[in-house]
Formats: sequence, structure tokens, C-alpha cells
Amino acid sequence: MKKHRAFLKWAGGKYSLVEDIRRHLPEGKKLIEPFVGAGSVFLNTDYEQYRLADINPDLINLYNLLKQDPERYIDDAKRLFTPEYNQKSAYLAIREEFNQSKDPYLRSLYFLYMNRHGFNGLCRYNKKGGFNVPFGSYKKPYFPQAELEFFSEKAKKATFVCESYPQSFKRARRGSVIYCDPPYAPLSTTANFTTYASSGFSLDDQALLGEWARKVSIERRVPVLISNHDTALTRSLYHGAHFNMVKVKRTISRNGGGRNKVDELLALFESPELPYSGVTSDTSPISANTNTATNTKPTTI
Repeated sequence: MKKHRAFLKWAGGKYSLVEDIRRHLPEGKKLIEPFVGAGSVFLNTDYEQYRLADINPDLINLYNLLKQDPERYIDDAKRLFTPEYNQKSAYLAIREEFNQSKDPYLRSLYFLYMNRHGFNGLCRYNKKGGFNVPFGSYKKPYFPQAELEFFSEKAKKATFVCESYPQSFKRARRGSVIYCDPPYAPLSTTANFTTYASSGFSLDDQALLGEWARKVSIERRVPVLISNHDTALTRSLYHGAHFNMVKVKRTISRNGGGRNKVDELLALFESPELPYSGVTSDTSPISANTNTATNTKPTTI
């Protein structure tokens, strides 16, 4: 299977690991991704159906508009990839207009533009919800036309939704497979904890994700594969899963100093009895009460 790149730059993208992830993903009719990001796993697997979620409304808005009218979207987006717009003043003006606009289509075009023209392809917002990534000063930002075209074709099999990971788990039915690529856990319980927690995905969220995976795999017989750093912490959080350490290594910046490499962990939660006969309409509840820091309100599993 030929590998396909995402059209967005994305921190923690899984393009380099798709072969390893694909090797450990169970069979099924539908793949559910609660943390779809740029969609590298979606683009490089072949399920009949996809439910792709993220809590970033700008990301999901872009995907839905590209899916609806790819030719129009690509033509309009391409107009922003000219020398005229590859200037700091133009970038800052577009960023300001993006932050003031409520027009979904305009925001989708500007989101792609800023992803390719902004520093390092970062996606970052201030406390008021304003996009605040600085200009990247690249000589000639790449316009990903072929990648956009492939994504829009593959998107015919997908449903894109803006929702939290507990909501995605609640909708999972037997015959589905869940792949989770959450914000990664810190390398230790002390290192980088402050900056990590400020991302909005806490250690409590990491623990809750493991609980959701265990319960859904057992009570609904939906297998769940989770990617994360391979540390004592993640192995503890994902107890009960089958662990696979991926030899490909990710470069991680630690304490603002040098660069270090850390192994990837693929944790598979899977019931021993999982014959896939298709997506069913099973609505049996999953029972347990716990809170999630993601939604800032109690969530019932």
C-alpha cells in the first residue's frame, strides 16, 4: 500500500509510523479516531467506514468543507499561496481576519494558509481563542494540491465530527475499531509537567483514556489501540493492554535543552472473543462513573 502524506503539517503526526500502526490495528468495518489530527492513519488504512473526531472546530470545519466541494476549496486555497501572501504583513493581516471572522468557509481557507505559512506548522490559540502562531518566514510554502485531492477522495468514506474522546467512545459499537493518538504523556511525572498540563490534556485525562479503552474493549468488544511514549507511566496507565514497543523513535525536546529520542508504545486493548460480523446497533450501556478534565464536567462511562 502506497503511503500518503497529510495535507497539513501537524505536531506528532504519524506518517513515519503508519506501517507499525497498521500492523497492530485489528480488522473491522469502521475505524474511529477520537484524536484524528492531520489524519495520517486514516489516509493509510482501508476500512469501509471512518468516524474521525477532534476537539478543534477549525480542523473539523476544514475537513467537512473540503469533503463537500473539493474542487472549489482547492482552487480558492491556492490563491493564497503566492509571493504576495508570503510576507509577514500579509500573514498577520490574515491571522487577524481569521480571529475576527465567523464565516466557516473563510476560516477554513485561512486555517490551511496559516498552517503552511506559520512557524513550524503549529496550531496554537491564546486564552481568548485567538490563533497566535507567528509568521514562519519560509522561502516558498508548499501548496499540497495532490494531498488535498487524495484526502477529499478518501473522505467519501468518512464522517468528521467535533467531539471529545469520551463522546467518541460512547458511540462505538461492535464491529468498530478505535485508534487513539492523544497528546503524549510527559516523559516523567515531574519533567515538563507544567507545560504539559497547560495543553489541556492532563494526567487525569491520560488515566481516564485507559479506563475507557479497557471498558469498551471488554463490555462492547471494540478493540482499542493507543499510541504514546513508552514509559513506566504509560504502561501503568494502560494496564491490561498488550504492549508493543515500536523501534522507530520520535525526537522529543526536553526541558528546552537538547533533543532526546524516546520509544513509541502501542497499547492494544482487545477482548479475546472478537469475531467481526459488522457494525451493530448495540446500545448496551457501559457503567462506571468518573470525571474527565477534557469536558470540565462529569462524564459517565
